[in-house]
Amino acid sequence: MHILSRSRDAGLARASRQMWRSERGRLHLAIHVFLLLLSVAFILPFLLLLSGSFSSEDSISTYGYTLLPHEFSLTAYQYLLADPGQILQSYLVSIEVTLAGSVASLVIVALLGYVLSRREFPWRRQLSFFVLFTMLFNGGLVPIYLVMTQLLHLQNTLLAYIVPYLVIPLHVLLLRTYFAGLPIEISEAARLDGAGEWRIFWQINVPMAAPALATVGLFSMLIYWNDWLQGLLYISDPSQMSLQYLLYQISSNIEMLSRMSTTSDTAATLILPTQSVLMAMAILAIGPIVLAFGFTQRYFIRGVTLGGIKGD
Repeated sequence: MHILSRSRDAGLARASRQMWRSERGRLHLAIHVFLLLLSVAFILPFLLLLSGSFSSEDSISTYGYTLLPHEFSLTAYQYLLADPGQILQSYLVSIEVTLAGSVASLVIVALLGYVLSRREFPWRRQLSFFVLFTMLFNGGLVPIYLVMTQLLHLQNTLLAYIVPYLVIPLHVLLLRTYFAGLPIEISEAARLDGAGEWRIFWQINVPMAAPALATVGLFSMLIYWNDWLQGLLYISDPSQMSLQYLLYQISSNIEMLSRMSTTSDTAATLILPTQSVLMAMAILAIGPIVLAFGFTQRYFIRGVTLGGIKGD
């Protein structure tokens, strides 16, 4: 009887394990299907964007945006690249601003976040309040414009793009939280061995905070690369135009010419690739930042997950 009972129990256990594996397999399948559909939902807009950039204006007006162009055309890219020298110069300006601004911003917010994470720092709460206050309130556009132009005299310089985004309060708070979550015992052991604060920061805390730093660096790169407002406010020299500001000007000129073509008899026959040019502009602007995301992707999820904001 005992042998039969043990055999029955073993059979029930095997059946239970098989059922659990089957349920887990179905759950994994459902998760994979959901993620696949989510990936397709994110990829489709990009495919429509790419197809629209290679479509003629007439086909977009007739058929709308489709996954494959009804009428293949390079008119939009020919229009944008009519002056390739200006495009290349704007690309160079955007790359310089993005690299220099992201590195400078990352160093500043990392140093500030590290200081705010140290409980022995006597003015930690006051400085944290100052950072949080500037996150919620600012002086407005007019005082910022006066400081940039009348006090710092940064108009028509690359610093006009860089300075406004050097310290982002959200980035400071993210890094402060991340640094506060690192094991304090390692820093204390290094301090007992005679290491100074600079060495503890650069050689111990910075390597441990690589996921958060990579995430904040990517955020900074996105801000600098996609910014066109600073160019609109402070740049009038064509040689200092960023790519986004140049594309904004091209878009504004196309809209103005399109309105003129509908109101002026002399321009009635003017056909501009308005929609396809907008799609081509997005394709030209998105490339470098996609490459940057590829290099930081392995750090991105860890940085977002572990860098959540929490209180003291």
